[in-house]
Amino acid sequence: MKKQGIFGLFAVFALAGILSGCKIIGEVEYTIEQNPVEMHGDSVRINITVKIPEKGLHKKATAEITPKLGEKAFKSVAIQGEKAAGNGQTIAKKTGGTVNYRDVIAYSSDLEYADLTVSGTANKGKKEIEIPVYKVADGTNVTPLWVQNDDKALIGADAFVRTTEKTYDLAQINYLKGKHDVRSTEMSDKDIKALTDWLKAAEVNPKIEPKKVNLPAYASPEGETAKNGELANDRAKTGEEAMKKIVANAKFTAPLTYSQLAKGEDWSGFKAAMEASKMEDRDQILRILQMYSDPEVREKEIRNLAATYNKLEKEILPSLRRTQLLVVFDHVGWSDDELKQLSKTKPDTLTIEELLFTATLTDDLAEKMRVYKLAQTQYPEDWRSHNNVGYVYYMQNDLANAKSNFEKANSTKENPVTLNNLGIISRINGDRDKARELLNSATSAGSEVKYNLGIIDIQDGEYAKAIGNMGSNNTFNKALAQTLNKDYGPAGTTLNGSPDKESALGYYLKAILAARANDIDGVSSNLKNAISKNPALKAKAAKDREFIKFFENATFKATTGA
Repeated sequence: MKKQGIFGLFAVFALAGILSGCKIIGEVEYTIEQNPVEMHGDSVRINITVKIPEKGLHKKATAEITPKLGEKAFKSVAIQGEKAAGNGQTIAKKTGGTVNYRDVIAYSSDLEYADLTVSGTANKGKKEIEIPVYKVADGTNVTPLWVQNDDKALIGADAFVRTTEKTYDLAQINYLKGKHDVRSTEMSDKDIKALTDWLKAAEVNPKIEPKKVNLPAYASPEGETAKNGELANDRAKTGEEAMKKIVANAKFTAPLTYSQLAKGEDWSGFKAAMEASKMEDRDQILRILQMYSDPEVREKEIRNLAATYNKLEKEILPSLRRTQLLVVFDHVGWSDDELKQLSKTKPDTLTIEELLFTATLTDDLAEKMRVYKLAQTQYPEDWRSHNNVGYVYYMQNDLANAKSNFEKANSTKENPVTLNNLGIISRINGDRDKARELLNSATSAGSEVKYNLGIIDIQDGEYAKAIGNMGSNNTFNKALAQTLNKDYGPAGTTLNGSPDKESALGYYLKAILAARANDIDGVSSNLKNAISKNPALKAKAAKDREFIKFFENATFKATTGA
């Protein structure tokens, strides 16, 4: 807060009035909210209180005062005596009064070191006196401009799973009608031999790990339902015995668990077989299955089709009398090193998930770009390939190419990830309204989106909101928001927990925090560290209005060379 009497702001003006023989205005006291003034949200706001003392303004006088920051004028304020004509605020001569003045102008770089001054004119009748230019405040504090472009871009995540559960389902034991014993001819069928060979290969293949055998057993849908249920149960038991012989013949040694699953009458299999057949009464039988759910009624209606039933006995029902031999196994995918090598030698053998995952195995942006572009070429229909190419361009600070790839990704499939990334580009390019719109549409993509909104909040001068959006992130920008919100203790804690703890920027912000605590030793030590890492900050600090109270301090001068 700063106060000034007549020998400051209105000293020359008052003297002129006295010399003219007509005292227009007496001593005036003013108070300014900040000195230096402060820039927030792209603008500079001033708040000045002018106090006119008792008998300080002639009843017929008027005055118009205009504050300026450099060459940029704020709106003018008018005051007048109680007998003066006009639209200004009336000040009674006997009691005096107070004028509260607020206004805002857009910030531009020329205002950082520009003085805030007041000037204007005063009138009484035909007499007009110039109010001399007087300095009210010394420049503009522009600490909000330290906000960094650390927006969090997002990649389209892969769904790569290295180990997947699969089932070998190409073998089964078939039975005669009403029987559950396993015939020797069944054990020599091609599907059983193929299963044996597969188990032999699995024994020596580290990427195939059999762990369980499921044995669903069925009876054909004919005869008594209860007896067919018992028959299916018996077939599951003999199926397990047969499977254990197959495992032994294959000399497979890893432990396996067996699960007998008696399914009873196989109406689902019967329906599927009928749908695939070309039998004359095919459609009629399918209608019977649709009309009736009771198995006995179904069988009766189908048996009424005598000629057709004979064909069913020969062509459809025998294949339903079975126990399936389903080997459940873990399929272990490519190792990290194998994926990297395949991406160079046989990239067309890799799935989109494998390519996207492979790109995450390196921190080298050029290598990431190579793999993501493979994904983009091989899988152009997948939005993630375009988005992730754009992500690498963004990390390389190539915003034009980043934007075009983000747009391609979003046109392929609109999604929160690319909306977030497009919002970042809009903000950096200066369109904060568009950026906020895009980011608000992308909040489901994760906490990174809210952090990005927090950066816009800082630029808009909404520091408390920025702190909330930035959550638990310990970053320079969050510490900056806390500093601007006057949360100095938390700001220091955040900064000391951030990657910028010992960076030039970090030390500079620590110097600002020390200045606000009137700690010249803290200012000096932190500025020395900042300048050692970035010598350009020496000249910046020497004129930075954050340190104006120390401009004449010997320690500060020694630190900045001012």
